[in-house]
Amino acid sequence: MGRVVVMGAGIGGISQVYELRKELGKQHEIVLIGDSDTFEFTPSNPWVAVGWRKHEQITVDLPAVMAKYGIDFRSTGVRRIHPEENRLELNDGAGVDYDYLVIATGPKLAFDEVPGLGPENGYTQSVCRTGHAGASFVDFEKLAADPGPVIVGTAPGASCFGPAYEYAFIIDTELKKRKLRDRVPMHFVTPEPYIGHLGLDGVGDTKGLMEAELRERHIGWVCNAKITRVEDGTMHFTEVDEDGNDKKQHELPFRHSMILPAFKGVDAVMDVEGLTNPRGFILIDEFQRNPTYPNVYAVGVCVAIPPVGPTPVPTGAPKTGYMIESMVTATTHNIMSALEGKEPEERATWNAVCLADFGDSGVAFIALPQIPPRNLNWASRGKWVHLAKVAYEKYFLHKVRSAKAEPFYERTILKLVGAVRLKGSH
Repeated sequence: MGRVVVMGAGIGGISQVYELRKELGKQHEIVLIGDSDTFEFTPSNPWVAVGWRKHEQITVDLPAVMAKYGIDFRSTGVRRIHPEENRLELNDGAGVDYDYLVIATGPKLAFDEVPGLGPENGYTQSVCRTGHAGASFVDFEKLAADPGPVIVGTAPGASCFGPAYEYAFIIDTELKKRKLRDRVPMHFVTPEPYIGHLGLDGVGDTKGLMEAELRERHIGWVCNAKITRVEDGTMHFTEVDEDGNDKKQHELPFRHSMILPAFKGVDAVMDVEGLTNPRGFILIDEFQRNPTYPNVYAVGVCVAIPPVGPTPVPTGAPKTGYMIESMVTATTHNIMSALEGKEPEERATWNAVCLADFGDSGVAFIALPQIPPRNLNWASRGKWVHLAKVAYEKYFLHKVRSAKAEPFYERTILKLVGAVRLKGSH
């Protein structure tokens, strides 16, 4: 019997243990290690931040669910990985040995890289964690009581841009519902070289779609923006030219601001020689395995993926839901092969499929593959995207509660997008 340990209980980690349980059966032990008892459905956090969802609506208590489906669950978190010993050191001092390890931790949020950034030691809000989104809602209510300027955007080095656009448009929608939008000037500040770049050099006409959306909603924007520091009520950033040279210094006031930070690897893996790159992301081969420690796999945001191309202000490449699903499935099959003494064969399809909700509509985009040139490069706007995002939320929360292993994007979203494309061609 083999022991497979999955480190991280987010979207990637939960999907991984369910697929492993389905494919490996009960003759192998599966251990899931998270840093709390609660699963959070991160894509719904922008809704939490404006009061459209409550914490309990998008979270699942994990101990009972994991016990029901025969998965050993620990919620103490990992202090340090010791891959040369096939062992994890947990935060409570205990150790967990493994035959195979899947790292699915997600990122560490690098708020500290910009002075004054972040909800804990700074002056900006976040939707990266559900707790952050709850705090952002409290701050949003203060804005509603005393309207003033809003700044939404991303920090230099960021790789996750979709939720920033979502939050800007969702706030716009909510302020209109409350008849307060006319009293709230809004700006979008991003290191992207152009609106709709998304860390992917654009997908279809995301540039035109996103720019049109910002104009229609009267949201100003600054690209090639490098936020340098944040003070209480004031954001300082440098706008650079195409060569990365300083072009203009900006100071913008704000009453409410949400800025997504850059990501890096979690402390438990940082600086483990042969395991990570300098930012702490896990190095993997074409089979999701680490080249130095081939019994260590990685899926999701913690994986090292190079940028699509150079940009004047550093940006990273995003890891979307479909890509994570593909990584999980490939990892499951390759661990199965390893347990049977076979060589790995399954490769993930690193395609970008994303639903960006705007509250009253949204944009869907597909990049197959993620890095150009592409076989499919498509984007579309419509109310159907908002409805699809709601469906995704309901599906995934049901999946967590009932241990479903089916991939959502491949079986549902791609079919829906295909139907939309077909309808648009007539």
